[in-house]
Amino acid sequence: MSIIIYMTATSIDGFLADSNNSLDWLLAVEGGEDAFAEFQLFIAGVSVIVEGSTTYEWVIDHEHLLERPTKWQELYGDKKTFVFSSRPGELPRVPNADVEFISGPLTEHLASILAAAGDGDVWVVGGATIAAQFAAIGRLDEIWLSVAPVFLGGGAPLFSARLSAEMLRLTDVHQTGQFVQLRYALEPATTMRSSA
Repeated sequence: MSIIIYMTATSIDGFLADSNNSLDWLLAVEGGEDAFAEFQLFIAGVSVIVEGSTTYEWVIDHEHLLERPTKWQELYGDKKTFVFSSRPGELPRVPNADVEFISGPLTEHLASILAAAGDGDVWVVGGATIAAQFAAIGRLDEIWLSVAPVFLGGGAPLFSARLSAEMLRLTDVHQTGQFVQLRYALEPATTMRSSA
């Protein structure tokens, strides 16, 4: 059975990207090669990727995927990718990438996401709002964080809702270079509040 995992890197103070939507701070951290090797092991068990349009467009721009579309296969292989967006018709499409643009509530698309995953896992790349939507309907199973030794002071938040201590169970902690890797299992809860 598929599990749904929000796996991402974060600064110590809980930001995914800085105030300029840049990840330069992350790419400069020592130990990135070892962290990437762990990422490759993780993604081998993933069948489906779910992300928002900001994440999708950042990857396209950063990796120059419209000029080098074969790089998509190097990063993600043939994995089905669902991109949530309020403007799906305006997003660029990477040639030969199995990408489906969707909009509206997560509940309208969850069955399709799980069907596409089969027995593999679902990787929720981001952003914070999408991960929180999975948690709000009780369908986020795990959170994997790669914590970089950086304080950004602002930027894109790690998560956009409140998860109480009784909802999170720490299952693994280890060091990879200068990163601390944390894994949490989510326990069922009756309510979850938005931080907005």
